[in-house]
Amino acid sequence: MHPRGKEMDLSPLKSTCSSSCVKLYLCSNPEDSVVERRALRESVFPKLREHCRHTWGLDVRAIDPFESSDPSRWPDENTRQQLIKDCRESSAGPFLLALVGHQYGTACLPAQVEVSEYQLLLQESQQAGVSTQELERVYQRDENTTPPSYCLRPPHRRTCHPQQAEAKEKEEIKRNAKEEELRKVFQTAVSLCVHNGVMTPQRAHSYSRSALDADLRFALDKCPDNDIIRRCLVYVHKVINAKGEREKRKPNSQLQPQPEAATFDLRTTPTDGQLFSKLCDNFLPGLITSSQLLVYTTSTECDHRHGYTTARRRGYAESLCQQVYSDLVGLIDSVSISESYKDSQLGDALAREQAEQEQLCDILSQFYDVIRPEEEEVRAYVEKCEQQCPLVVTGGPCTGKAVLLAHCAQQIKSWLPECDPVVITYFCNLSINPCPKHLLSSLCHQIGRRYDAKSSSEQNPSDVDDPNLRDNNSNCSSTSNLDPHPVASIEHVSAYNQDLSAIPCPDSRGPNSGIIISNIRMSELKEHLSSLLSLAPSTKQPLVLILDGLDHMENNFGAQIIESLPSPLPPSVKLILAVSSNRTRVLQAIKPQRSPPHCGSEGSEKESGYVCVSLGMASRKQCAKMLASLLSSSGRRVTSGQQVLVNQALTSCCLTLYARLLHLHTSLWHSDSDVTESCLPDGVHASISALLDHLEQKHGSSIVARAVSYLTLSRTGLTEAELADLLSSDDKVLSEYGQQDERSSFNMRVPQVDVERLLLDLKWFLIRRTVAGSRVLFWVSRHFKLVVAKRYLGTLEVRKEIHSVMADYFSGRWAKALLVNQTSGTNKDTTHMEIYIDRKPSSQPFVFTSSSKEVGRVNLRKVLELPHHLHESDKWEELEHGLLMSLGFHQAMVQAGLLGDLIAMLESEEGSCHFQFSRERALLASILKSCACLLQSSPQQLPTVMETSLLPYLEVFPALQDYVKEIRWERAKRKVRGLGVALCPAPSSVPSIQNLKCDTMAKDVCVTEAAGTEGGIVAEVMDDGTAWFWKGSGCDVAKLSLSCGQKELKFTGVKSSGQFMLLSTQCNKLFLWDVAGPEMFVQVKDPLKTESEPESSQRTPSKIGGFVACQKKLFMWWKDESFVSVLDVSSEILTHFTCQSCVTCLVCSSDGLYMYCGQEKGTVSLFDTNTNNLLVTCSNSNHSSVTSMILCEDKWEMACVDRTGNVTLWDVAVKTQPPRLVRESLTVGNSHSILNTDYSDEIETLLVCQSHQVTLWDTCDWELWDQFLAPQGRAFTQAVLSQDGHLFLALLDTCPLGLVWRVSTGECVLSLETNTQPHTLLKMASGVVCVARDGCLTAWDSETIGAAGTAPKMGCGVKEVVVEQTGEWFYTTDGSEEVWKWRLTTGLPHASFLHDGPVEKLRLSPDNVHLVTLSAGDIYVWQTETGQNILRMSGSTATDILITPNSNCGVSISESRLSRVWKLAHGSIVCSIHLYLSDAQVSPESTFLIGRRHGDLLAASLWSGSISKRFSCVASSEHVVAFHTLSEHPDFVVVMAASGAVYTWKVAEETVCRHFQLPHTFHCQPQDFHMSSDGSYALLSTDNEAINLLDLSQVRLCSFKAEGPVFKACLDQSGCYAAYVYRPNTLQKSCVCCLHARPVLTAVRLADGERIGSVCLSKNPLTLVAWKQQCVFVGFEDGSVGVYSILDVMINWEQSVRQRENIQGPLKQCPFDRAPFIWLPLATPNITWT
Repeated sequence: MHPRGKEMDLSPLKSTCSSSCVKLYLCSNPEDSVVERRALRESVFPKLREHCRHTWGLDVRAIDPFESSDPSRWPDENTRQQLIKDCRESSAGPFLLALVGHQYGTACLPAQVEVSEYQLLLQESQQAGVSTQELERVYQRDENTTPPSYCLRPPHRRTCHPQQAEAKEKEEIKRNAKEEELRKVFQTAVSLCVHNGVMTPQRAHSYSRSALDADLRFALDKCPDNDIIRRCLVYVHKVINAKGEREKRKPNSQLQPQPEAATFDLRTTPTDGQLFSKLCDNFLPGLITSSQLLVYTTSTECDHRHGYTTARRRGYAESLCQQVYSDLVGLIDSVSISESYKDSQLGDALAREQAEQEQLCDILSQFYDVIRPEEEEVRAYVEKCEQQCPLVVTGGPCTGKAVLLAHCAQQIKSWLPECDPVVITYFCNLSINPCPKHLLSSLCHQIGRRYDAKSSSEQNPSDVDDPNLRDNNSNCSSTSNLDPHPVASIEHVSAYNQDLSAIPCPDSRGPNSGIIISNIRMSELKEHLSSLLSLAPSTKQPLVLILDGLDHMENNFGAQIIESLPSPLPPSVKLILAVSSNRTRVLQAIKPQRSPPHCGSEGSEKESGYVCVSLGMASRKQCAKMLASLLSSSGRRVTSGQQVLVNQALTSCCLTLYARLLHLHTSLWHSDSDVTESCLPDGVHASISALLDHLEQKHGSSIVARAVSYLTLSRTGLTEAELADLLSSDDKVLSEYGQQDERSSFNMRVPQVDVERLLLDLKWFLIRRTVAGSRVLFWVSRHFKLVVAKRYLGTLEVRKEIHSVMADYFSGRWAKALLVNQTSGTNKDTTHMEIYIDRKPSSQPFVFTSSSKEVGRVNLRKVLELPHHLHESDKWEELEHGLLMSLGFHQAMVQAGLLGDLIAMLESEEGSCHFQFSRERALLASILKSCACLLQSSPQQLPTVMETSLLPYLEVFPALQDYVKEIRWERAKRKVRGLGVALCPAPSSVPSIQNLKCDTMAKDVCVTEAAGTEGGIVAEVMDDGTAWFWKGSGCDVAKLSLSCGQKELKFTGVKSSGQFMLLSTQCNKLFLWDVAGPEMFVQVKDPLKTESEPESSQRTPSKIGGFVACQKKLFMWWKDESFVSVLDVSSEILTHFTCQSCVTCLVCSSDGLYMYCGQEKGTVSLFDTNTNNLLVTCSNSNHSSVTSMILCEDKWEMACVDRTGNVTLWDVAVKTQPPRLVRESLTVGNSHSILNTDYSDEIETLLVCQSHQVTLWDTCDWELWDQFLAPQGRAFTQAVLSQDGHLFLALLDTCPLGLVWRVSTGECVLSLETNTQPHTLLKMASGVVCVARDGCLTAWDSETIGAAGTAPKMGCGVKEVVVEQTGEWFYTTDGSEEVWKWRLTTGLPHASFLHDGPVEKLRLSPDNVHLVTLSAGDIYVWQTETGQNILRMSGSTATDILITPNSNCGVSISESRLSRVWKLAHGSIVCSIHLYLSDAQVSPESTFLIGRRHGDLLAASLWSGSISKRFSCVASSEHVVAFHTLSEHPDFVVVMAASGAVYTWKVAEETVCRHFQLPHTFHCQPQDFHMSSDGSYALLSTDNEAINLLDLSQVRLCSFKAEGPVFKACLDQSGCYAAYVYRPNTLQKSCVCCLHARPVLTAVRLADGERIGSVCLSKNPLTLVAWKQQCVFVGFEDGSVGVYSILDVMINWEQSVRQRENIQGPLKQCPFDRAPFIWLPLATPNITWT
């Protein structure tokens, strides 16, 4: 193929269309393009659609009007023109694809001919003797057309039942012959008119044109050049010798003219060939020249004997498909789709919604067809300055409240010409997230952004304009902050590598926030909104806030929104609400809120608190005028008789929506239609139902029913392409098409043209709005949804079925294959055939990826629709596993700016009874919340953040292993460069699973007491007398309200035991709640406790000391009281027991028969609860108050803990005798009162917490296990045991954290972060809850705490890390007596090498056989495989040790004595070196020890110890500051002088070469100096927030800019990468959160300066080692170790993935059962040096 005219110009062309779809009209001659069109539909368009979806986020729809093999189903010319017009106006790229073959095609009978012209045709034909009987039979006069015309009668409706093939073929031939006869008669009449001069030739041509010619001329003729240039493609195929000899010999089947017509010249009518020639040789070439139309012409010369064979046609179709795909891709890719705008909006969901609401306002205002008098009332309210009440527009259904408000919003600026008003409209019921928190956040965002647009742009200049980031000599280009992998080119001067931390993080609660953090409380949003409304508007810029649809929000959300708005309204603020008249609940919410002092003069306004405008029906005259206008615009009218019926209908219902529906019904009438009153439906719902009846009759019942059902049940609407896909996935619809169509195609779909025709008939009632970047179809009125739901979706099963199909579509799984039975043959010989139907769906990934783009586009349609349909179709498992616990879904939500929505979904308890992994979802939500600020600015960091955060907990949550595997699989699949986590360091904090506080709780109140049950219910009593309850994960904190008479009770305390909670009040009332039963509080009346009035101040309320629940009995005691009350819950019988002194604690036997009461003076009384008798008493020796008792019934021992921590053990086996004292343990020294105790029967451990220490007792033998002192200057306030007893949790005074200690080591290993000062810790069955002083609750999972607290880490900060050559093992030291050997694949320490003193140095032989350590002056040599300490040498006085590269010898460096060279295997001394060489290194060939001394560089022989080589600088003032040997160039040493001179020294020959002088801006820091093994790069320094390197291979200096001070840096041995750690400079950011203040590890490729990736470190690193196989080892200050893989596609990506092979790790077991082996040292040195 070759194009005619200009070459295709692919320069960017700005698209003027805001569509999200490329809509192509396929123009062709249906008789000559069947093969080509089918090939395009099956091979080109699906492939093109995938390309556009992945590359540009565009959908593709190709409309082939002649797709059906049944000509009776082809659209007429008028419909085709509407389709072409729609494609031109709505396509986001090319809209026309024309195939011009070698046949012109036949002209069709015109669907409509004006009366005068039709009569002229009849007259001329009859005068010439031509019969017009058939012509008059098929046309009928219709006065309802404008102008009146003769219209073609509709053909007989074709049945959908299968017919016999032979009969069908005969009928087809007969019908075609009749149609050809009619066309001949019509063309004869036209020719006669032209011959007689009563019709122009041009007019005659319009009746002779084929469908191809007519469509092309309509699409291109008189069309603006912008609609042709690069928007149309025409392919002309000229076939030479198309007809073979056989076809030429066939008789001409064309009908000859009748004899009566032979008297005139038929040449006045052009032939098909002449018209075809004009089209191809005149019309199209003219557009090539004038409008740059792209026309491709192909010529095919056929054999004159065979003609245009099927094989040739298929060959052309294949080449055509390749060319069409290439051309369309080029055209679409060349059109600018406003990339910058789309990308900027992608991650800002609130900004997207703002644009959507503004567009929705514009759309609805276009429906303002009737001028309403209420508009003036709205205007008067807006213009009235002193009005501080809201305006409420009320009205019945369909009265047009939303349309009126949308129209007024467009007019407000013209109403207030003296100022610049800010108008914000929000249609609540059309929002995709109609919850109060989201709506308030959106309003805050819109108000803040509208008022702060200019100031925000000035306050956030681009980093490119920062003069501090520029270098006049640099030619590297700046990169976007959002680019995940910025590239900085390395030149002779510094190049700057930007990092993720440079991205400013807006305050998530501020007006410009892009996300909604789920833990922001409603009260905070209300305060923020009130603040904005008070401060932002002014008299020059007043605010008009218009809210519609509040009354249609679910769960009474509308009332909550109204209550959130300030009352009275601030000055310069106008609030307009639309509320249905029958929604009184919302109006009542307005009423108590609005009572400002200046709320109008009318009495009704003073009473109601708002100005009311009642919107009624429009007048009948206006509706009639509107209907006439609509009919006129569609070329229709009604007769006077029909108008009477219309007027009657409008009299009964004067709604504009009803008038629009009447327009559709009346446009179907003809002038001779038999119309009665029953023809017009009564009311809106009946009219909608009649409309659906008409559509079913016209298009088929299945397709209509399913189409409107899909539109109704979608969450956000459907795009036209999605609707076509869904209809093609519907079994019922396709089975009908399988019967109608004889094709046995394996790629059967509902023809797109059928969907388009249906949408054309619904265009008046579907609005096209933008949702999340896509244009979707949405019902113009909710009443369509109501009618459709009643008509088609009456049962739950049907709705679930529809939702299931939609879920299958959006999840990317096609519905199961459909087998359609088709019969063929005669009645006697009928064959059955099964057709397999494949729907060819579009892919549905969460993120569309493209090879040309680093960051893919989020499939927002899937993100928004799929969760809704999975939920509604009860596909809970897929919802939980496929979405809520899927990395792909999380990545899409975060990248789309929907992080807040994602967190809310994870925390939601809706459907929790169907979910299995609530703990896992809570953990994911907690991690996302803690990293929200980082993820908002850098969504691409999600995989790394989640991988780092989840790895420590995979044994606890095995269900999340697939999540981590998905991270790594996706990374491997896409070969994404970055930093992966091979070994996650032990966490220093634990993510909480819940953090909440009630919005309505007062600010200045404090918790006085809190209690919790094992089931997870928490109660807290505040100092203002209120009580609040939390029922577990997913629930909010709720206030308890109990009344006594007319007065609300005030609470003083709460206690819990078992499944019961007991609340005490100020009036000494007790209320009991059995949490296992209904939510009912039962008053417990105790005659010994006198009740008082709720507000009585004469009696001090007595506080309950506690109670114990056992066997449906409650044992209660009070503070400072000496009696115990026992309540039988079932019989409500109350019994009292009196003790000798005040009761302080109580315990009872498991059967409830015996009760032990601890008292103030150390006495314990034993009671028989059946006989109510006191059996025995006992007392401790110091008569100290008993605070806790533990009863071991298996041994019948009772342990009593007094207030100072003394433990007394009694034998209570014999109940009739005084208990026998078994043991008494007394504390020594200062006595401190006990704060609390915690006992675990399962692990037989008792914890006793005092302010200065925590004591643990082994209750098996009742021996003191351990004691833990409080940190200096701090005091314990509470401590509890962990579930397994390996940890304990404690609170400290003035410390806002909960701390976790490891029992085995006594180390504080974790912190539990809370928002405010903690009050108490509550242990639950599966978690721990911290109640803060202000009432805030924070919950953690117990197993999560256990996993984090027992994660392996050394006792102190890791000071050194050495790695074996294979990378399988590595060793760490923290300066203590231990060296740990780790295995990378398991992530666990394998063994511990013990020493008799602190380890100072650690070295590993290159052959990995020996480990050499220096500890307290002794040198230890260990075998790494067996752990045997083979040598221990004393007397070395060494300060450093080295191992030769050949692994034969060790070198001990001593500053004060001899340095020795010794055999590594047996310790024999080879030689001694008398001089001390600082920073010593062994030469690569193991021949010299090279080091600095007095400014020179010396080389001592390792065989003799003598100084045999010396390097001295030429200038006497010069001295060597750093040097490095090169393993790959063993003869050379790189030397750095103090002056900045760079030398190479060939040691053997003692030759020196000076290479160059460093500029003064660069200097070498000896402590940082490091080189790669090949000598290509040298790390010079890490100052000025940069790492400075020397590229020796190209003799240039490089500088990599960091976003903060660099404090660790290193090079890998291969010279490929540099790794560095910096602390972000938070002073340059708007965010100062702790996450952005954490150190960041970054890897950079040295060859081109490209940043490979970054990862935030959870704590401060002390050691950084880059291993040669692309791994970075980091030792942290808390003793943990992290290993990070450098993943780089440029350098052998597969080998760069060094991650733990087994994500599951070892089998789940107690961490202390898999402790590392302990390898002991030699007891005494076996070699002593003197």
